[in-house]
Amino acid sequence: MNQPLSSASTLHVRPWLARLHPGLFAIPLGILGLDGAWQHLAALPIRAAQPTAKALLAGGLALLALLSLLWLAKALRHGSLLKREFFHPVQGPLLALWPVSILLAVSQLAPLYPGAKAGLLTATLLALLLQGMIACQVVRQLATGQVPEELVPPVRYLPIVPGGLVGAMALAALDLHGFAMLLLGMGLGGWALLEMRILHRLFDGPLPLALRPTLGIEMAPAAVATLAASALWPQLPAEILVIGLGIACGPVVAVLTRWHWWSRTPFTFSFWSFSFPVAALAAAIVEAVRRGGWPSEVALAVVLLASLIIAYLALRTLLLLLRGQLLPQN
Repeated sequence: MNQPLSSASTLHVRPWLARLHPGLFAIPLGILGLDGAWQHLAALPIRAAQPTAKALLAGGLALLALLSLLWLAKALRHGSLLKREFFHPVQGPLLALWPVSILLAVSQLAPLYPGAKAGLLTATLLALLLQGMIACQVVRQLATGQVPEELVPPVRYLPIVPGGLVGAMALAALDLHGFAMLLLGMGLGGWALLEMRILHRLFDGPLPLALRPTLGIEMAPAAVATLAASALWPQLPAEILVIGLGIACGPVVAVLTRWHWWSRTPFTFSFWSFSFPVAALAAAIVEAVRRGGWPSEVALAVVLLASLIIAYLALRTLLLLLRGQLLPQN
């Protein structure tokens, strides 16, 4: 009697490969973002910064490579499912985490391995192509009114805003400054256009429970824009970077004041949406401290705080994995 019931209960659970969620790419993105903060810190007289940055870079790249291979396998085994996710109003924009992670990796690898410029440029072009496809789909859905008002969360920033800004950082690292400025302008323009729509939704009331962890993405645009500007203009004075950080304070405060929205939400890997914004904000502060000649202790404290937040996310995620609860069940 029990065996048929057990079999029936598992009929609705899809294979684990089919249940891979695009939001998982937020994990390597956050780790690579934290690596960037430690790399900026290495320019100051902080002894442990360089080895820490190398370890984070290796870990982030390994995880990005693993997830990329799994997603290629998913595309081969479950192509129709991946197509549905591409057109989904929430999962579709989250797919942009993949190319954005690749672009961030390129921006960090290019200065370290100048001889690999051709391969890194190829990876950049492929990532920009995928990102552009996702961005066009997001814009089409918004422009034609296909997305319900309650499904306009901050994830819609991903293909256009971080995509454009991180893409600018990658192209700047490859010495393609003209194209980098073009992408920077596209990212800033997309931010200006989407900000009104997304803020209108956030001020209208709480997001659905499953989307509340994605509020962290709201903190990213200003911090990443400041980082992109510092990459494009190495002589940009610290005071200009501080203006960017001042702009970034608004979204940070807005997210923190919504603490009661997301702090009571059961932990899932979606909370990694906080990781890259936190890391980018820390890296921007470090760069401002370095250029302004201000006390390095401030930069170290900020990076350590970002590291603690991401370590907490990693620990909670590891516990989910050990309990078999990392992937959605359907």
